[in-house]
Amino acid sequence: IGINRPEKRNAINTETSKQLIKAFELFEEDNDAYAAVLYGKGGNFCSGYDLNEVAEGKSLSELSAETGPMGPTRMLLKKPVVAAVNGYAVGGGFEMALWCDLRVIDETAVMGFFNRRFGVPLIDGGTVRLPQMIGLPRALDLILTGRSINAKEAFELGLATKITACGTAIGNALNLANSLCKFPQECLRADRLSAYNSAYNSDSLKEALASEYQNSKHVLELESVKGAEKFVQGVGRHGTFHIDAKEDFV
Repeated sequence: IGINRPEKRNAINTETSKQLIKAFELFEEDNDAYAAVLYGKGGNFCSGYDLNEVAEGKSLSELSAETGPMGPTRMLLKKPVVAAVNGYAVGGGFEMALWCDLRVIDETAVMGFFNRRFGVPLIDGGTVRLPQMIGLPRALDLILTGRSINAKEAFELGLATKITACGTAIGNALNLANSLCKFPQECLRADRLSAYNSAYNSDSLKEALASEYQNSKHVLELESVKGAEKFVQGVGRHGTFHIDAKEDFV
């Protein structure tokens, strides 16, 4: 799924926001699509919301608690999304990268909450997700100062899954997404949901463990028995792994 406003460094306006929501709705409904890659065309991931539109007051009437201004940032998908981050990923663009499950970051990428300079608040999940990912003190450093970070610091903070050479983020993100598609999907999605519930929805260890069990118990009959049978047959041993999730677990 590509953001295609290169002349604006892929800044998001109202129309682009709606198109992104529609694209991810279609992805969620497509039973043959196991993972998605979000990227920006023309050398930048996303430079945030289009401040020209904000200055004209056009977008203010579109705001709601259900839909993030950037588009999909309040959607709770069942399937993973990998961000291929290159160029600028700033303001709401940084928030959208944080919304993704994994981030493959070009060595030349620049990230930060540059909206701090212009009095534009973080309302696409930045103040929610970033503290969970890197801890409150480090998150406040980035949120309050609006300073930029490069790929190396993003990796050190735990925000980058992988740093890639200039111009290779999309290819590496596609490879990562394809690797996720090879695994039994019900199990992968259940574990992903349990991790998110533990991070954001559970008030105690007991509640998180109960949620994990409820999310995963159906997988034991649906996929685990088949997986155990393949293990007994020798599949996946000695560093080899050639399971096709669509053929072997559907």
